[in-house]
Amino acid sequence: MGETRRHERLDENEVLVIALVGFGGLVGAVSRYLVGSWVTSLTDGSGFPYGTLAVNVAGCLMIGLVAGFAETRGTLSAEARALLMIGLLGGFTTFSAFGYETVTLVRDGEVLAGVANIGLQLTLGLAALYAGLRISLAA
Repeated sequence: MGETRRHERLDENEVLVIALVGFGGLVGAVSRYLVGSWVTSLTDGSGFPYGTLAVNVAGCLMIGLVAGFAETRGTLSAEARALLMIGLLGGFTTFSAFGYETVTLVRDGEVLAGVANIGLQLTLGLAALYAGLRISLAA
């Protein structure tokens, strides 16, 4: 307990990956806002969140394309994957990451884990959102 913790420094590659994820996340989040707003303006008054739907579907298509090319052609470095898949597409929509992880589990024969991922993400995510609303409204 009297032991002092040694703080390890990040190496140059880790710093680069963090910067790439951050930059990609910035571009992805701004893109999500712009695309979502644009689609919403096209469907104004419908009451359905078409902007969010469009972003989620587009993000899933893009992460599928990037992951597929990366797997079949080995064309992406770890840094490029961090920029594109984690940063850009993660900032654009985390639904794409959820979809990719779920499909990967099922494709790898982990069907139960894939189904559990769907159930847990939806159930716990929506329950947490509801709890947050209830707590904030009661305060």
